Amino acid sequence: MGIQSGPTDGHADPGLSAIMSERRRLINLAYRLLGSLAEAEDAVQETYARWYAMTPRQQEAIAVPGAWLTTVASRVCLDLLGSARARRERYVGDWVPEPLPGDAEWFSGRLGGTTADPAERVTLDESISMAFLVVLESMTPAERVAFVLHDVFRYSFAEVAEVVGRTPAACRQLASSARRRIRASQALAAPSARQAGVVRDFKRAWEAQDINALIGLLDPNVTAVADGGGLASALTHPVHGREQVARYTVDLAGRAPELTMVERTVNGQPGLVAQQDGVTVAVMAFHVLDGRITHIWAVRNPEKLRPWTAS
Repeated sequence: MGIQSGPTDGHADPGLSAIMSERRRLINLAYRLLGSLAEAEDAVQETYARWYAMTPRQQEAIAVPGAWLTTVASRVCLDLLGSARARRERYVGDWVPEPLPGDAEWFSGRLGGTTADPAERVTLDESISMAFLVVLESMTPAERVAFVLHDVFRYSFAEVAEVVGRTPAACRQLASSARRRIRASQALAAPSARQAGVVRDFKRAWEAQDINALIGLLDPNVTAVADGGGLASALTHPVHGREQVARYTVDLAGRAPELTMVERTVNGQPGLVAQQDGVTVAVMAFHVLDGRITHIWAVRNPEKLRPWTAS
């Protein structure tokens, strides 16, 4: 038994190419479930380890290897989500999902469609925006798995129930609760072209250290969060309010004049990358609502910048 549906399920042939062809889909699933590319890769590696731990006869007895891999990967992620909460309670500062790069740059609000390895294995869409992932982080592990499998990957609640270990009706309730969280958070991003213009104006105001321009771009209740993980200097607590965020931004720009801000696609949305001597030292993701920036997430933890420095 296991998940039986999905556009790229495997075939009965358990050969290496058929099994490994599932990797991209598994990485896509695991990243959305875990919010970390590194953890997603580990989860998928564990899934394949379990497959190859079986005898050839056991493998041949599995009618749809892709379905088996999806079920196992989802269960591995569910277990990891349970332990992740304890790990993140010990995390230094705020934990922000690992940002994924998009195309080299974006111009006039047009986003590129290619990505650099290893993030090219993750399809960048609405369910991968930073705002969306942050809301997923607020869910219980069961809610997150039920919602992602059903609403994002379109698996039935009967299939989800096999992963979560609850009834289909209970999984339906979990996904419904998760859906309400998404709606309440207004996590769906503004159209990319509109967000691109706002983010570009933010970049210009940063470079000019223009506090009034910054205040005009920020929502009155804007929140700025930084993730250094104890490995890079960063805010230890979120900054709230547009005047406070604007002052912090101007102060940071004044203290780090050597930084170069580059327009980049971050998790499928317009964002900014701070570079020093050509090296990425921070990635900034934004959430724009009604033409104003409501959230800024700055990731400085070098372990989370691996996809940005490896390409």
